[in-house]
Amino acid sequence: MQSKVVLISDDSDFFEYILPKLRLRKSDELFKFNFKELPEKLHLLSSSILIVNTENKHRQAIELLTIVDKAPVIFFSYNDDEEFKIEAYKNGMFGFFTLSTSDSEFKAMILPALKMSQSLEKNNLYRDMLVKNNLITKNNEVFLDFTGILDKELEKIHKNASSATLIAMSPDEKSKFLIQPNQIETIILANVRDNDILMNFSANKYLLLLQNADINKAKQIWSKMTTNLQENLYAGFAEVCKKSRQQLINEVLNNLHDAINNNSSNAGLTGIYTGNNFKFYRQEFNKKLEQIISPVFYHIQQGYNDKLFGMRIEQGHGDGYGVLYITSKHSKGTLRITSPGFASVNIDVTFESLDTNDSDVKPDFKRIVLEPEELEEGLLQDILDQFILEFKNKNSTN
Repeated sequence: MQSKVVLISDDSDFFEYILPKLRLRKSDELFKFNFKELPEKLHLLSSSILIVNTENKHRQAIELLTIVDKAPVIFFSYNDDEEFKIEAYKNGMFGFFTLSTSDSEFKAMILPALKMSQSLEKNNLYRDMLVKNNLITKNNEVFLDFTGILDKELEKIHKNASSATLIAMSPDEKSKFLIQPNQIETIILANVRDNDILMNFSANKYLLLLQNADINKAKQIWSKMTTNLQENLYAGFAEVCKKSRQQLINEVLNNLHDAINNNSSNAGLTGIYTGNNFKFYRQEFNKKLEQIISPVFYHIQQGYNDKLFGMRIEQGHGDGYGVLYITSKHSKGTLRITSPGFASVNIDVTFESLDTNDSDVKPDFKRIVLEPEELEEGLLQDILDQFILEFKNKNSTN
């Protein structure tokens, strides 16, 4: 694999001095910049070897180390400044050499730097593949296919009987306009461990799976994260135990919306359904149909009106049910909410083909079962967002 070598100096004599020592291959890329050019060229530095002449640029050199935190940076100075060298090593410098450094010492420094830069380049190529396949976000290691990731991780957690906690996180409505999504992701990723997994659930809403962590440990990590945010970021927590993916998501989203509504950052489930007969339950469900389901359906319908090209959203309701349809030229999605009895609310999701040639293909079907008290506005909106996103993804692959 080719290597990228970036030389940085305001002294042209340095370029003439270092080039013969590099012994670059024909496939390697060489770049030469002065310090004034760096702000426009930083995108080239992430997986390069940086060889920097720091003779009169000590402050800029230290600043460069804080910006380029992974690429190997080697400093060259005509004089051996011990104080600067110590400061540079503290900030992540890979190596240091002067005119008195022998060629063999320089080669011993360059070879591991080359190996490191090639590893970084491979990682970048792998990340590009994941981004291209819509598996992680472009700017950070945030997984987009949370269902597949969670299913895989939950299987391992349940098999090993290990502890884990799932957190749902989101700013409130006001803070959504003040916090940039990439800012949230960067702060979260800077404060979690290597084996913790950050997933994007929907716009400005994230799921974080903390491995080998109970609720108390999860709250400690959460507290560390939020000290770096000036705006309000809320969280709902749920211990994984032996719960299914859907049970966990329902629990953490309800806890999250409780946290937002109660202006708290670590709320648990509140509110217990107290109906004791079917008639009372049906009355309560019809109230939710009128006060929550139909308004949320309408809000979703209006919100997506101008964003779904070639697709149409319609809604309907009756005694004991509410339904949302999304249709395109070739397929149809249906989300139906019903009240079958005392203990649960069923949300049935169906995706089916409208092509006559596919008449033998069975529709995709899944059921989400909620406790009565779980059916609230925030959770329902999240479920509908996922329903529409899944429909769009299925249509984009057909």
